[in-house]
Amino acid sequence: MLDGGFRLFESPDVFKRTGQLLLTVALVAAIGGHWAVLQTVAWTTMFADNLRESSFTQAVTKTFDGNHPCKLCHEISAGKKSEKKAEFQFALKKLEFTVGLNAFHFFSPQGYYLLDDGCDVLQCRTLAPPLPPPRLSIA
Repeated sequence: MLDGGFRLFESPDVFKRTGQLLLTVALVAAIGGHWAVLQTVAWTTMFADNLRESSFTQAVTKTFDGNHPCKLCHEISAGKKSEKKAEFQFALKKLEFTVGLNAFHFFSPQGYYLLDDGCDVLQCRTLAPPLPPPRLSIA
């Protein structure tokens, strides 16, 4: 290891946060959040373009009234319509159960023995902890 060197993935928090970010992006994409992001970009672009030509209130009205969609808005609308929606059909099926044996048999173990009360296998540890307590060496 080089002293003073830049270590990009030194902390496990980097991996945890990267995983959380990727999971968040995947969930947003799975629920169709990418259309909301694209629509936000389209509205922002439309608002900036309309603001160059008219006043603030007129730009807001023209952007969000739905009568003046931009090219990106048309593309987003076409993309949403062409996206196949998953149709889940819940088919109710008759549950069929097989006839099983109702008898339960309990068998005791064949050989067993009891331990003595004076078993010397387990002994108490009476040593004091080391002083000073051990520390992890940071190298």
